[in-house]
Amino acid sequence: MGRWQAAIVAGVLLATGFGAAAGAAHPTIAIIIDDLGDGLADGRRAIALPGAVALSVLPHTPYGKRLAEEAHQHGKEVMLHLPMEALEPLDPEPGEIAADMPALEMEITLAHDLDTVPHAVGVNNHRGSRLTQDEAAMTALMRLLRARGDLFFVDSLTSADSVAARAAQRHGVPSLTREVFLDNDREPEAIAGQFERLIEIATRRGHALAIGHPHPETLALLERRLPGLAARGIQVVNPSTMLREQTEVATWPSSSSRSPKAQKNSRP
Repeated sequence: MGRWQAAIVAGVLLATGFGAAAGAAHPTIAIIIDDLGDGLADGRRAIALPGAVALSVLPHTPYGKRLAEEAHQHGKEVMLHLPMEALEPLDPEPGEIAADMPALEMEITLAHDLDTVPHAVGVNNHRGSRLTQDEAAMTALMRLLRARGDLFFVDSLTSADSVAARAAQRHGVPSLTREVFLDNDREPEAIAGQFERLIEIATRRGHALAIGHPHPETLALLERRLPGLAARGIQVVNPSTMLREQTEVATWPSSSSRSPKAQKNSRP
């Protein structure tokens, strides 16, 4: 039985009342640190964060493969931070998926990207404000992710008009959607406010997912605040664990709460 098939069975047990204690004991949060691979020191500092913080690594970066290996060795969940086409006229990044890319080229590009990020169990978008709005492109991408088997998708929600969650659900790809960006504003007070917003959403809804970046201000906040979450009744989990907790019967619902206007400021 594969990992996601086993998770579906667990969801059936949860939905029917068996093992219910596993699902709702504490509010849960998942945190993904994006944009890893260009710097070794900040990447290692992100890996050293306490708890189940996931690391999303850019493909074809100087330190991406090394950091992915080290993250895996430290028990951290590794993801591919997949470059996608933005609405702004930006230079393409290595390994970028474009809206007009032929299906075969998209397949080859994705495979090559994954080869540079060992141990990746999921994918989230880097930039992508144009691509995630494109129904045909997201359908093609989700078909590729589904064909690979055990990959999930997290919509970073760089566009309020993203169709990624809908496309993922339609093609049977486990998916989550970002609720909070921790550090669009890098001022420490702003990051602290976003962190508390994450806790508030999780307390109200039972779960919430945040994305941050390896900025010194973000890492310092997480180093201080993560160890105290257990005392507040908050559990930090991997994105894949959050997906399993949200499984119902044989479906993988995407996160329903969005932050429509909270788009990435620095990398669309």
